Amino acid sequence: MTKQSADDDQALSLKLLVVLSKTYKSLMDKAAKDIKNYELTPSEFGILEVLSTKGKIPIQQIGEKILITSGTMTYNLDKLEKKGLVERIPCLEDRRVVYADLTVAGKEMINRIFPQHAESIQQIMNGLSQAQKQETIELLKLLGKGVHEYDNNIQNY
Repeated sequence: MTKQSADDDQALSLKLLVVLSKTYKSLMDKAAKDIKNYELTPSEFGILEVLSTKGKIPIQQIGEKILITSGTMTYNLDKLEKKGLVERIPCLEDRRVVYADLTVAGKEMINRIFPQHAESIQQIMNGLSQAQKQETIELLKLLGKGVHEYDNNIQNY
């Protein structure tokens, strides 16, 4: 690779990072605005969504799935419990483990609001065709894989 080509590639990589960041922020702002219509925060909605699809699971696993810290997880679970949407269930075999599960009201709420939210997300993504969405998914997976390979190379250095 020539010096000019390397410089061009570096500039393009930096531009890609900026475009990805701005796009992510725009998408998340729109999604958060939609979620706010249901009197939930994005983290609360994420917890409800995970519990809706996975059922009763250890609290720690929820945080890993929606990428929030244990402190944020505890705070949001407390709020969802007060709203009567989620309950904590101690594990009988291991006292260190606590499960979270949806209450009947929580199941009813997520079943009611999720289709509306999914429709909003679909509308937000209408700028791309189905084929473009699929291609974008594949390209982003490839980019993510490259990030993981970079991390592994740095650790092995």
